[in-house]
Amino acid sequence: MKIILTGASGLLGHAFAQSAKRRKHEVIGIVGSYAPPIDGLNQQEAIDLNDLAILERFVLKQFPDAIVNCAALSIPALCESDPSASERINVLVPEKLALLSRHLFARFIHISTDQVFDGASAPYSIGDPPNPSSIYSMHKEESEKRALDRASEFASIIRIPLLNGNSPRGNRSLHEQLFAVWSRGEQAHLFTDEYRQPCLSDNLADAMVELCERNDLQGLLHWAGTDLLSRFEIGQQILDHFGLSPDLVSKSNRGNHPEHSRRQKNLDLDLQPLAGRLKTRPQPFSEQLESLIVPKQFRMWYNSI
Repeated sequence: MKIILTGASGLLGHAFAQSAKRRKHEVIGIVGSYAPPIDGLNQQEAIDLNDLAILERFVLKQFPDAIVNCAALSIPALCESDPSASERINVLVPEKLALLSRHLFARFIHISTDQVFDGASAPYSIGDPPNPSSIYSMHKEESEKRALDRASEFASIIRIPLLNGNSPRGNRSLHEQLFAVWSRGEQAHLFTDEYRQPCLSDNLADAMVELCERNDLQGLLHWAGTDLLSRFEIGQQILDHFGLSPDLVSKSNRGNHPEHSRRQKNLDLDLQPLAGRLKTRPQPFSEQLESLIVPKQFRMWYNSI
């Protein structure tokens, strides 16, 4: 199977390329201008996703069997400061890819977010109405609607939670960001009243490859880990996994930070029907931790303590 992958240099895109390679698929990765070589790609192409005409010509020339969209402007603060940029990447790009998938009769896998929900009435099933509270989550919800409208018979939209894993540059996932804080001699302040369902990028990637290979699982879908944990609990377990002092994290809560008032309290996802129909199984957080490594740029600090 020939697969076009956007966002190939990110945490999830990198994991997908490796998973697809293990299953003998040909993966053509679209990356930004300064991306390093990505393991798992048969071809790596630097394309500005803001130029939809160039993107369209490239996809049509490749004539893929599947299109996987991992590209996103996913930092909420950046989306708030530049809504037009967020709309281009988070709405217009997936809409264009959905139209191309319909034209090519290709599977379309699009990544959305648990943040389309407001966090007030978890757990959330695929049929629950979204209630986004930020530019990022509003654009993600809009991308879901447009993808399904443009290519309902080909599109699978996966809402995903907080991701962890080992990114190409060691700076994208939660444990990598925590290492950056700790290496500066700082303590990480993590919320005890904000609950997430963390998922390993490798596990999600395996599920996505399965979806590429099947044509009977379209529409809105949820994927996550099996454990619902506060951010503080996640931090504690990461510390324990790496044998670090528990003093490196401290308790905080959203009430003490008015700037985070719009953050969702609980984004517990109901993983049916997808979890019961794939060979890949959702993982508990303890199992996910076994895959995490110390990022290269922090190994000297880690070995010195």
